[in-house]
Amino acid sequence: MEYTFYKYQGTGNDFVMVDNRDDVFPKNDTKLVAKLCDRKFGIGADGLILLENAESTDFRMVYYNSDGNESTMCGNGGRCIVAFANHLGIIDNETEFDAVDGKHHATINNEGIVSLHMKDVNTVSVYENYVFLDTGSPHHVEIVSNLPALDVKGIGANIRYSGLYGDKGANVNFVSQAAPDIFSVRTYERGVEDETLSCGTGVTAVALAMKVTGKTESDSVTLNTPGGELNVSFKQNGHQFTEVYLTGPAKFVFKGQAQW
Repeated sequence: MEYTFYKYQGTGNDFVMVDNRDDVFPKNDTKLVAKLCDRKFGIGADGLILLENAESTDFRMVYYNSDGNESTMCGNGGRCIVAFANHLGIIDNETEFDAVDGKHHATINNEGIVSLHMKDVNTVSVYENYVFLDTGSPHHVEIVSNLPALDVKGIGANIRYSGLYGDKGANVNFVSQAAPDIFSVRTYERGVEDETLSCGTGVTAVALAMKVTGKTESDSVTLNTPGGELNVSFKQNGHQFTEVYLTGPAKFVFKGQAQW
């Protein structure tokens, strides 16, 4: 079957987007999803996202990692699906949609900047050399001394598969501080099993981790990733965070036809 797809990216984190409101996409075909995301034999993307009908919100987001498996929340993917829904005329400048971790509110301005309300974070676990928290997806956060030269794929894979987080593993974020409220971040993503240019739930985790550990006093943090700049703002009560917003660009790349 031939079907229309759209390609979007948010600070270099790229996605195949499919309007599945007619429910024709074979959602259990993990090999197909992996093939479409393959950068050599497919369209090429960090993940695939379906936009579907929802009962009480504007739409539903279904997210797959590039390995073909349905996954947990993707922050940059959430921002991109808001831009996609806007492009399709489903929403104007404001929306509420369903995702795997619950309902999300978001806004998009005329320049394509999307501000996405992330889930509340009720627990941040601080250890001697790292921090762990779940911002819709599980994240390991670790400060390093030479971020540009770091072997993110190698070291990230070792942590992800070390057994520290069980069979499901976790995403791994490496961080360096550039200013009191500015941090540089590189992320190894499970499911992609490589470094991505940006990770939305990852930079969110970094911002909250830096706040909890006293690396920043700001409630609005700038995160520089290899793919661009994002902002995370929040309200804090100890190790609990509410009103968490991930803000940054979401851009249309191209539209095409694929067969499956």
